[in-house]
Amino acid sequence: MAVVIRLKRTGRRNRPCYRISVADRRSPRDGRTIEHLGLYDPIAADPDAQVKLNVERARHWIGVGAQPSDTVRSILGRMGVFEGVEPRKPRKRPGRKQTAGSLRRNARKDERAERKTVRRTERVAARRAAAVSAADEDQGEE
Repeated sequence: MAVVIRLKRTGRRNRPCYRISVADRRSPRDGRTIEHLGLYDPIAADPDAQVKLNVERARHWIGVGAQPSDTVRSILGRMGVFEGVEPRKPRKRPGRKQTAGSLRRNARKDERAERKTVRRTERVAARRAAAVSAADEDQGEE
C-alpha cells in the first residue's frame, strides 16, 4: 500500500484550515485517513500558531516510506522533521529522443520564424521610409 502525507481541508469557506494526515494514496483528499499528525492554519496571525505537528510520528512515517506532498514537505522541513534523514535521490530519467521527423519539423519551424522576422523587418523599414518621405514633402511645401 502506497502511503502519502497530505493536507485534508477543514474550516469554512474563505477560512481554510488543514489537518496533516497520513492516508492511502488511492483515497480521496478529504477521505479516510490512517492517522492525523497535526494541524496547519495558514490564516493564523502568529507564525508559531500556524502549525501544530507531532514531529515524532511524522519522522516515523517518513522512515517507513510515506511520501509527503509538496506543501507538507515544506511544512515538515520548517518543523525540522528531515534533520538527520537521508535526502531522496532523484530518479534518473532520460530525455526524449529526437527522431528524424522531429528534427525536420523543428528545422522547418525555425525557417518559417526566420522568414517571418525578415518580412516584418522589411514592412517596418517601408513604413519608416514612407513616413520620412511624407515628412520631407510636408517640409518642402511650407
